[in-house]
Amino acid sequence: MKTVCLYFEIHQNIHLKRYRFFDIGTDHYYYDDYENERSITETAERSYVPALQAMLEMARQHGDYFKCAISLSGCAIEQLENHAPQVIELLQELGQTGCVEFLAETYSHGFSSLKNEAYFKEEVTRLCKKVKSLFGQEPKIFRNSCLIYSDDIGELVAGMGFKGMLAEGAKHVLGWKSPHFVYNCNRNPELKLLLRDYRLSEDISFRFNDSSWSEYPLFADTYANWIAQLPEEEQVINIFMELCALGIFQPLSSNILEFMKALPAQFRQRGITFSTPSEICAKMKSVGNLDVPYPTSWVDEERDLSPWLGNMMQREAVDKLYSIADRVSICNDRRLKQDFDYLQASNNLRFMSTKPSSYGGYRGIYDSPYDAFTNYMNILGDFITRVNNLYPAEIDNEELNSLLTTIRNQEGELEIKDKEIEKLQHMLAKLEQDNDTLGKPQKKTAATTTRKRAATKTTAAKKA
Repeated sequence: MKTVCLYFEIHQNIHLKRYRFFDIGTDHYYYDDYENERSITETAERSYVPALQAMLEMARQHGDYFKCAISLSGCAIEQLENHAPQVIELLQELGQTGCVEFLAETYSHGFSSLKNEAYFKEEVTRLCKKVKSLFGQEPKIFRNSCLIYSDDIGELVAGMGFKGMLAEGAKHVLGWKSPHFVYNCNRNPELKLLLRDYRLSEDISFRFNDSSWSEYPLFADTYANWIAQLPEEEQVINIFMELCALGIFQPLSSNILEFMKALPAQFRQRGITFSTPSEICAKMKSVGNLDVPYPTSWVDEERDLSPWLGNMMQREAVDKLYSIADRVSICNDRRLKQDFDYLQASNNLRFMSTKPSSYGGYRGIYDSPYDAFTNYMNILGDFITRVNNLYPAEIDNEELNSLLTTIRNQEGELEIKDKEIEKLQHMLAKLEQDNDTLGKPQKKTAATTTRKRAATKTTAAKKA
Protein backbone atom coordinates (compact mmCIF):
# COMPACT_ATOMS: atom_id res chain seq x y z
CA MET A 1 0.00 0.00 0.00
CA LYS A 2 1.36 3.39 -0.98
CA THR A 3 1.66 6.11 1.62
CA VAL A 4 2.29 9.85 1.25
CA CYS A 5 4.45 11.80 3.68
CA LEU A 6 3.38 15.44 3.40
CA TYR A 7 5.78 17.93 5.01
CA PHE A 8 5.76 21.75 5.25
CA GLU A 9 8.58 24.07 6.30
CA ILE A 10 7.98 27.39 8.07
CA HIS A 11 10.89 29.84 8.04
CA GLN A 12 10.95 33.60 7.86
CA ASN A 13 13.76 35.68 6.39
CA ILE A 14 15.41 38.11 8.77
CA HIS A 15 15.79 41.45 6.98
CA LEU A 16 18.85 43.51 7.85
CA LYS A 17 18.85 47.28 7.60
CA ARG A 18 21.25 49.52 5.72
CA TYR A 19 24.42 49.50 7.81
CA ARG A 20 27.29 51.79 6.82
CA PHE A 21 30.97 51.44 7.62
CA PHE A 22 30.70 54.47 9.91
CA ASP A 23 27.98 52.72 11.96
CA ILE A 24 30.47 50.13 13.18
CA GLY A 25 31.07 50.62 16.89
CA THR A 26 28.21 53.09 17.32
CA ASP A 27 25.06 51.20 16.28
CA HIS A 28 24.52 47.66 17.54
CA TYR A 29 21.01 47.16 16.15
CA TYR A 30 21.04 45.52 12.72
CA TYR A 31 17.43 44.91 11.66
CA ASP A 32 14.82 46.50 9.47
CA ASP A 33 11.90 46.24 11.90
CA TYR A 34 9.37 47.64 9.47
CA GLU A 35 10.24 45.13 6.74
CA ASN A 36 10.38 42.22 9.18
CA GLU A 37 6.93 43.03 10.56
CA ARG A 38 5.48 43.74 7.12
CA SER A 39 6.78 40.54 5.55
CA ILE A 40 5.70 38.17 8.33
CA THR A 41 2.29 39.82 8.59
CA GLU A 42 1.75 39.61 4.84
CA THR A 43 2.94 35.99 4.70
CA ALA A 44 0.65 35.05 7.58
CA GLU A 45 -2.40 36.70 6.00
CA ARG A 46 -1.81 35.43 2.47
CA SER A 47 -0.45 31.97 3.25
CA TYR A 48 0.02 30.62 6.77
CA VAL A 49 -3.42 31.40 8.20
CA PRO A 50 -5.55 30.19 5.24
CA ALA A 51 -3.28 27.16 4.66
CA LEU A 52 -3.43 26.05 8.31
CA GLN A 53 -7.17 26.63 8.41
CA ALA A 54 -7.47 24.38 5.34
CA MET A 55 -5.42 21.68 7.08
CA LEU A 56 -7.62 21.95 10.17
CA GLU A 57 -10.63 21.44 7.95
CA MET A 58 -8.97 18.39 6.38
CA ALA A 59 -8.12 16.95 9.80
CA ARG A 60 -11.68 17.37 11.07
CA GLN A 61 -13.24 16.00 7.90
CA HIS A 62 -10.99 12.96 7.49
CA GLY A 63 -10.12 12.18 11.11
CA ASP A 64 -6.91 10.25 11.68
CA TYR A 65 -6.65 9.40 7.97
CA PHE A 66 -5.08 12.77 7.13
CA LYS A 67 -1.58 13.36 8.50
CA CYS A 68 1.29 15.74 7.82
CA ALA A 69 4.55 17.02 9.28
CA ILE A 70 5.67 20.60 9.99
CA SER A 71 8.89 22.20 11.18
CA LEU A 72 9.60 25.78 12.22
CA SER A 73 12.93 27.54 12.59
CA GLY A 74 13.53 29.42 15.82
CA CYS A 75 13.76 32.66 13.85
CA ALA A 76 10.30 32.02 12.41
CA ILE A 77 8.84 31.21 15.82
CA GLU A 78 10.15 34.47 17.27
CA GLN A 79 8.78 36.50 14.37
CA LEU A 80 5.39 34.78 14.62
CA GLU A 81 5.20 35.27 18.37
CA ASN A 82 5.93 38.99 17.94
CA HIS A 83 3.83 39.83 14.89
CA ALA A 84 1.47 36.94 14.01
CA PRO A 85 0.58 34.96 17.15
CA GLN A 86 -2.58 33.66 15.45
CA VAL A 87 -0.34 31.35 13.39
CA ILE A 88 1.10 29.79 16.55
CA GLU A 89 -2.43 29.33 17.88
CA LEU A 90 -3.52 27.60 14.67
CA LEU A 91 -0.49 25.30 14.82
CA GLN A 92 -1.33 24.41 18.42
CA GLU A 93 -4.92 23.71 17.43
CA LEU A 94 -3.70 21.56 14.54
CA GLY A 95 -1.37 19.71 16.91
CA GLN A 96 -4.27 18.91 19.23
CA THR A 97 -6.04 17.04 16.41
CA GLY A 98 -3.19 14.51 16.41
CA CYS A 99 -2.73 14.77 12.65
CA VAL A 100 0.59 16.64 12.66
CA GLU A 101 4.11 15.71 13.70
CA PHE A 102 6.48 18.56 14.54
CA LEU A 103 10.06 17.99 13.41
CA ALA A 104 13.37 19.33 14.69
CA GLU A 105 15.67 21.64 12.77
CA THR A 106 18.29 24.28 13.47
CA TYR A 107 17.12 27.27 15.49
CA SER A 108 18.78 29.80 13.18
CA HIS A 109 18.09 28.15 9.81
CA GLY A 110 21.81 28.50 9.25
CA PHE A 111 24.81 26.35 8.38
CA SER A 112 26.19 25.24 11.74
CA SER A 113 25.88 21.59 10.63
CA LEU A 114 28.66 22.35 8.13
CA LYS A 115 30.81 24.60 10.28
CA ASN A 116 30.55 23.93 14.02
CA GLU A 117 29.36 20.61 15.42
CA ALA A 118 29.06 21.77 19.03
CA TYR A 119 27.02 24.84 18.18
CA PHE A 120 24.85 22.78 15.83
CA LYS A 121 23.93 20.43 18.68
CA GLU A 122 23.24 23.36 20.99
CA GLU A 123 20.85 25.15 18.66
CA VAL A 124 18.99 21.97 17.68
CA THR A 125 18.50 21.17 21.36
CA ARG A 126 17.24 24.71 21.92
CA LEU A 127 14.74 24.38 19.07
CA CYS A 128 13.50 21.02 20.38
CA LYS A 129 12.81 22.58 23.79
CA LYS A 130 10.91 25.40 22.10
CA VAL A 131 8.79 22.93 20.11
CA LYS A 132 8.11 20.93 23.28
CA SER A 133 6.98 24.04 25.17
CA LEU A 134 4.72 25.30 22.36
CA PHE A 135 3.27 22.09 20.94
CA GLY A 136 3.87 19.40 23.55
CA GLN A 137 5.88 17.14 21.23
CA GLU A 138 9.48 15.97 21.49
CA PRO A 139 10.80 15.82 17.91
CA LYS A 140 12.12 12.42 16.83
CA ILE A 141 12.83 13.29 13.18
CA PHE A 142 15.29 15.93 12.00
CA ARG A 143 15.12 18.27 9.04
CA ASN A 144 18.18 20.43 8.36
CA SER A 145 18.22 23.99 7.03
CA CYS A 146 17.41 24.01 3.29
CA LEU A 147 17.17 20.19 3.51
CA ILE A 148 20.99 20.00 3.56
CA TYR A 149 22.30 16.46 4.04
CA SER A 150 25.58 14.57 3.76
CA ASP A 151 27.13 11.46 5.28
CA ASP A 152 28.89 13.57 7.92
CA ILE A 153 25.69 15.38 8.89
CA GLY A 154 23.76 12.12 9.00
CA GLU A 155 26.28 10.62 11.40
CA LEU A 156 26.07 13.73 13.58
CA VAL A 157 22.26 13.69 13.64
CA ALA A 158 22.15 9.95 14.41
CA GLY A 159 24.49 10.54 17.34
CA MET A 160 21.96 13.01 18.76
CA GLY A 161 19.36 10.25 19.00
CA PHE A 162 17.09 11.11 16.08
CA LYS A 163 15.40 8.14 14.39
CA GLY A 164 15.12 9.66 10.93
CA MET A 165 16.03 12.62 8.74
CA LEU A 166 14.56 14.27 5.67
CA ALA A 167 16.78 14.75 2.61
CA GLU A 168 16.59 15.61 -1.07
CA GLY A 169 16.13 12.84 -3.63
CA ALA A 170 18.78 14.38 -5.87
CA LYS A 171 19.37 12.64 -9.20
CA HIS A 172 23.16 12.82 -8.96
CA VAL A 173 22.99 10.97 -5.61
CA LEU A 174 20.30 8.40 -6.38
CA GLY A 175 21.36 7.54 -9.92
CA TRP A 176 19.12 4.63 -10.97
CA LYS A 177 17.53 4.37 -7.51
CA SER A 178 14.07 5.69 -6.65
CA PRO A 179 13.27 8.19 -3.86
CA HIS A 180 10.16 6.11 -3.08
CA PHE A 181 11.96 3.82 -0.61
CA VAL A 182 13.37 4.28 2.88
CA TYR A 183 17.17 4.42 2.99
CA ASN A 184 19.61 4.80 5.87
CA CYS A 185 22.74 6.81 6.66
CA ASN A 186 25.80 4.90 5.50
CA ARG A 187 27.68 5.87 8.69
CA ASN A 188 24.90 4.81 11.07
CA PRO A 189 22.13 2.45 9.87
CA GLU A 190 19.95 3.48 12.82
CA LEU A 191 19.19 6.80 11.07
CA LYS A 192 16.59 6.32 8.36
CA LEU A 193 16.36 8.73 5.44
CA LEU A 194 13.18 9.96 3.76
CA LEU A 195 13.96 11.40 0.33
CA ARG A 196 11.89 14.12 -1.30
CA ASP A 197 10.31 13.42 -4.67
CA TYR A 198 11.24 16.81 -6.13
CA ARG A 199 9.09 16.38 -9.24
CA LEU A 200 5.83 15.68 -7.40
CA SER A 201 6.69 18.27 -4.75
CA GLU A 202 7.43 21.03 -7.24
CA ASP A 203 4.38 20.19 -9.34
CA ILE A 204 2.49 21.74 -6.42
CA SER A 205 4.91 24.30 -5.03
CA PHE A 206 6.29 25.75 -8.32
CA ARG A 207 4.34 24.64 -11.39
CA PHE A 208 0.74 24.50 -10.18
CA ASN A 209 -0.24 27.97 -11.47
CA ASP A 210 2.06 28.00 -14.52
CA SER A 211 -0.23 28.26 -17.56
CA SER A 212 2.67 27.28 -19.87
CA TRP A 213 3.08 23.94 -18.06
CA SER A 214 1.91 20.96 -20.11
CA GLU A 215 -0.14 19.59 -17.17
CA TYR A 216 -1.88 22.90 -16.43
CA PRO A 217 -4.46 23.02 -14.91
CA LEU A 218 -3.62 20.29 -12.40
CA PHE A 219 -6.53 18.53 -10.66
CA ALA A 220 -6.46 16.38 -7.55
CA ASP A 221 -7.61 13.22 -9.34
CA THR A 222 -4.82 13.56 -11.93
CA TYR A 223 -2.22 14.03 -9.19
CA ALA A 224 -3.57 11.03 -7.25
CA ASN A 225 -3.41 8.92 -10.44
CA TRP A 226 0.27 9.79 -10.90
CA ILE A 227 1.02 8.39 -7.46
CA ALA A 228 -1.25 5.35 -7.80
CA GLN A 229 0.41 4.44 -11.12
CA LEU A 230 3.91 4.27 -9.65
CA PRO A 231 5.42 0.75 -9.55
CA GLU A 232 3.84 -1.40 -6.83
CA GLU A 233 7.08 -1.80 -4.87
CA GLU A 234 7.56 1.98 -4.59
CA GLN A 235 5.48 2.60 -1.47
CA VAL A 236 6.78 5.83 0.14
CA ILE A 237 6.12 9.14 -1.62
CA ASN A 238 7.64 12.12 0.17
CA ILE A 239 6.15 15.49 -0.80
CA PHE A 240 8.10 18.28 0.91
CA MET A 241 7.66 22.03 0.41
CA GLU A 242 7.59 25.39 2.14
CA LEU A 243 4.22 26.24 3.66
CA CYS A 244 4.31 29.63 1.90
CA ALA A 245 4.00 27.72 -1.40
CA LEU A 246 0.30 27.63 -0.48
CA GLY A 247 -0.68 31.26 -0.93
CA ILE A 248 2.59 33.00 -1.89
CA PHE A 249 4.34 30.93 -4.57
CA GLN A 250 0.92 29.71 -5.70
CA PRO A 251 -1.64 32.47 -5.01
CA LEU A 252 -4.94 31.66 -3.35
CA SER A 253 -6.67 32.74 -6.58
CA SER A 254 -5.16 29.67 -8.27
CA ASN A 255 -7.40 27.45 -6.07
CA ILE A 256 -4.34 25.80 -4.56
CA LEU A 257 -6.11 25.23 -1.22
CA GLU A 258 -9.13 23.64 -2.92
CA PHE A 259 -6.68 21.32 -4.68
CA MET A 260 -5.04 20.37 -1.37
CA LYS A 261 -8.38 19.79 0.36
CA ALA A 262 -9.47 17.47 -2.47
CA LEU A 263 -6.37 15.24 -2.20
CA PRO A 264 -7.39 13.06 0.82
CA ALA A 265 -10.62 11.87 -0.81
CA GLN A 266 -8.80 11.14 -4.09
CA PHE A 267 -5.99 9.29 -2.30
CA ARG A 268 -8.44 7.22 -0.26
CA GLN A 269 -10.30 6.12 -3.39
CA ARG A 270 -7.03 4.72 -4.75
CA GLY A 271 -5.91 3.02 -1.54
CA ILE A 272 -3.22 5.62 -0.78
CA THR A 273 -2.69 6.57 2.87
CA PHE A 274 -1.01 9.46 4.70
CA SER A 275 1.82 8.85 7.19
CA THR A 276 4.02 10.98 9.40
CA PRO A 277 7.82 10.62 9.15
CA SER A 278 7.97 8.80 12.51
CA GLU A 279 5.37 6.29 11.40
CA ILE A 280 7.29 5.55 8.21
CA CYS A 281 10.59 5.15 10.07
CA ALA A 282 8.92 2.80 12.57
CA LYS A 283 7.07 0.63 10.03
CA MET A 284 9.27 0.61 6.94
CA LYS A 285 12.59 -1.19 6.66
CA SER A 286 15.52 0.45 4.94
CA VAL A 287 16.45 -0.95 1.54
CA GLY A 288 20.09 0.00 2.03
CA ASN A 289 22.72 2.67 2.59
CA LEU A 290 22.66 6.02 0.80
CA ASP A 291 26.08 7.44 -0.03
CA VAL A 292 26.14 11.25 0.05
CA PRO A 293 29.79 12.33 0.32
CA TYR A 294 29.03 15.95 -0.64
CA PRO A 295 26.13 17.99 0.82
CA THR A 296 22.85 18.15 -1.07
CA SER A 297 19.98 20.62 -0.69
CA TRP A 298 16.53 21.16 -2.18
CA VAL A 299 17.34 24.40 -4.03
CA ASP A 300 18.13 25.09 -7.71
CA GLU A 301 18.83 22.53 -10.40
CA GLU A 302 22.16 21.46 -8.92
CA ARG A 303 20.64 20.56 -5.49
CA ASP A 304 23.89 21.55 -3.78
CA LEU A 305 25.26 24.39 -1.63
CA SER A 306 26.01 26.78 -4.49
CA PRO A 307 23.12 29.20 -3.71
CA TRP A 308 24.74 30.01 -0.33
CA LEU A 309 28.42 29.06 -0.68
CA GLY A 310 28.97 29.30 -4.42
CA ASN A 311 31.33 32.28 -4.51
CA MET A 312 34.24 33.70 -2.53
CA MET A 313 32.13 36.42 -0.89
CA GLN A 314 29.71 33.90 0.58
CA ARG A 315 32.45 31.58 1.79
CA GLU A 316 34.39 34.44 3.39
CA ALA A 317 31.24 35.68 5.16
CA VAL A 318 30.25 32.27 6.54
CA ASP A 319 33.80 31.41 7.63
CA LYS A 320 34.16 34.70 9.46
CA LEU A 321 30.74 34.29 11.12
CA TYR A 322 31.40 30.80 12.46
CA SER A 323 34.94 31.66 13.54
CA ILE A 324 33.39 33.13 16.70
CA ALA A 325 30.72 30.47 17.27
CA ASP A 326 32.57 28.95 20.25
CA ARG A 327 32.89 32.36 21.90
CA VAL A 328 29.20 33.10 21.41
CA SER A 329 28.20 29.71 22.81
CA ILE A 330 29.84 30.38 26.18
CA CYS A 331 28.46 33.89 26.70
CA ASN A 332 25.31 34.68 28.69
CA ASP A 333 24.33 37.79 26.73
CA ARG A 334 20.86 37.00 25.30
CA ARG A 335 21.00 39.89 22.84
CA LEU A 336 24.33 38.67 21.49
CA LYS A 337 23.03 35.12 21.09
CA GLN A 338 19.91 36.34 19.29
CA ASP A 339 22.01 38.44 16.91
CA PHE A 340 24.13 35.38 16.15
CA ASP A 341 20.98 33.37 15.35
CA TYR A 342 19.68 36.05 13.01
CA LEU A 343 23.02 36.58 11.27
CA GLN A 344 23.18 32.84 10.49
CA ALA A 345 19.83 32.88 8.64
CA SER A 346 20.35 31.43 5.17
CA ASN A 347 18.86 34.36 3.24
CA ASN A 348 21.76 36.60 4.33
CA LEU A 349 24.12 34.46 2.26
CA ARG A 350 21.72 33.87 -0.58
CA PHE A 351 21.39 37.61 -1.23
CA MET A 352 25.13 37.45 -2.08
CA SER A 353 24.67 34.77 -4.74
CA THR A 354 25.93 35.49 -8.24
CA LYS A 355 23.98 32.60 -9.76
CA PRO A 356 21.50 33.87 -12.39
CA SER A 357 18.71 31.52 -11.24
CA SER A 358 19.22 31.88 -7.51
CA TYR A 359 16.28 33.30 -5.55
CA GLY A 360 14.53 34.45 -8.68
CA GLY A 361 16.54 37.67 -8.67
CA TYR A 362 15.06 38.89 -5.35
CA ARG A 363 17.66 40.63 -3.19
CA GLY A 364 15.62 42.64 -0.72
CA ILE A 365 17.15 46.08 -0.14
CA TYR A 366 20.33 45.28 -2.07
CA ASP A 367 21.21 46.41 -5.57
CA SER A 368 23.65 43.58 -6.21
CA PRO A 369 25.34 40.62 -4.49
CA TYR A 370 28.33 42.87 -3.79
CA ASP A 371 26.06 45.38 -2.08
CA ALA A 372 24.64 42.57 0.07
CA PHE A 373 28.15 41.36 0.95
CA THR A 374 29.35 44.85 1.93
CA ASN A 375 26.33 45.50 4.16
CA TYR A 376 26.58 42.11 5.84
CA MET A 377 30.31 42.40 6.48
CA ASN A 378 29.84 45.84 8.05
CA ILE A 379 27.32 44.33 10.47
CA LEU A 380 29.54 41.32 11.07
CA GLY A 381 32.47 43.61 11.84
CA ASP A 382 30.50 45.32 14.59
CA PHE A 383 29.15 42.02 15.92
CA ILE A 384 32.60 40.42 16.13
CA THR A 385 33.90 43.47 18.00
CA ARG A 386 31.12 43.03 20.58
CA VAL A 387 32.00 39.35 20.99
CA ASN A 388 35.71 40.12 21.32
CA ASN A 389 34.94 42.70 24.00
CA LEU A 390 33.59 39.80 26.09
CA TYR A 391 36.19 37.26 25.05
CA PRO A 392 39.20 39.11 23.61
CA ALA A 393 40.79 37.83 20.41
CA GLU A 394 44.08 37.60 22.34
CA ILE A 395 42.72 34.50 24.06
CA ASP A 396 44.34 31.76 22.04
CA ASN A 397 42.48 28.71 20.83
CA GLU A 398 44.10 26.43 23.39
CA GLU A 399 42.97 28.62 26.29
CA LEU A 400 39.48 29.02 24.82
CA ASN A 401 39.20 25.28 24.19
CA SER A 402 40.22 24.64 27.78
CA LEU A 403 37.49 27.00 28.98
CA LEU A 404 34.93 25.36 26.70
CA THR A 405 35.96 21.89 27.89
CA THR A 406 35.50 22.97 31.50
CA ILE A 407 32.05 24.40 30.77
CA ARG A 408 30.96 21.30 28.85
CA ASN A 409 32.27 19.01 31.60
CA GLN A 410 30.27 21.02 34.13
CA GLU A 411 27.19 20.73 31.92
CA GLY A 412 27.76 16.99 31.71
CA GLU A 413 28.06 16.74 35.49
CA LEU A 414 24.86 18.72 35.91
CA GLU A 415 23.05 16.40 33.49
CA ILE A 416 24.28 13.37 35.45
CA LYS A 417 23.14 14.95 38.72
CA ASP A 418 19.75 15.78 37.20
CA LYS A 419 19.36 12.16 36.15
CA GLU A 420 20.37 10.96 39.62
CA ILE A 421 17.85 13.33 41.21
CA GLU A 422 15.14 12.11 38.85
CA LYS A 423 16.06 8.50 39.65
CA LEU A 424 15.92 9.16 43.39
CA GLN A 425 12.57 10.91 43.03
CA HIS A 426 11.19 7.83 41.24
CA MET A 427 12.59 5.58 43.99
CA LEU A 428 11.07 7.80 46.69
CA ALA A 429 7.70 7.77 44.95
CA LYS A 430 7.86 3.99 44.68
CA LEU A 431 8.75 3.62 48.35
CA GLU A 432 5.86 5.86 49.34
CA GLN A 433 3.54 3.81 47.13
CA ASP A 434 4.85 0.57 48.67
CA ASN A 435 4.34 1.97 52.19
CA ASP A 436 0.77 2.90 51.33
CA THR A 437 0.19 -0.58 49.94
CA LEU A 438 1.71 -2.21 53.02
CA GLY A 439 -0.18 0.10 55.36
CA LYS A 440 -3.62 -0.92 54.14
CA PRO A 441 -3.34 -4.63 55.01
CA GLN A 442 -1.89 -3.66 58.39
CA LYS A 443 -4.88 -1.49 59.16
CA LYS A 444 -7.16 -4.27 58.01
CA THR A 445 -5.37 -6.78 60.25
CA ALA A 446 -5.65 -4.43 63.23
CA ALA A 447 -9.36 -3.98 62.61
CA THR A 448 -9.83 -7.74 62.31
CA THR A 449 -7.94 -8.29 65.58
CA THR A 450 -10.15 -5.76 67.35
CA ARG A 451 -13.28 -7.50 66.07
CA LYS A 452 -11.95 -10.88 67.19
CA ARG A 453 -11.20 -9.53 70.67
CA ALA A 454 -14.68 -8.03 70.87
CA ALA A 455 -16.22 -11.34 69.80
CA THR A 456 -14.16 -13.24 72.40
CA LYS A 457 -15.31 -10.89 75.17
CA THR A 458 -18.95 -11.30 74.10
CA THR A 459 -18.65 -15.10 74.12
CA ALA A 460 -17.02 -15.03 77.56
CA ALA A 461 -19.78 -12.77 78.91
CA LYS A 462 -22.45 -15.11 77.61
CA LYS A 463 -20.79 -18.09 79.22
CA ALA A 464 -20.55 -16.21 82.50
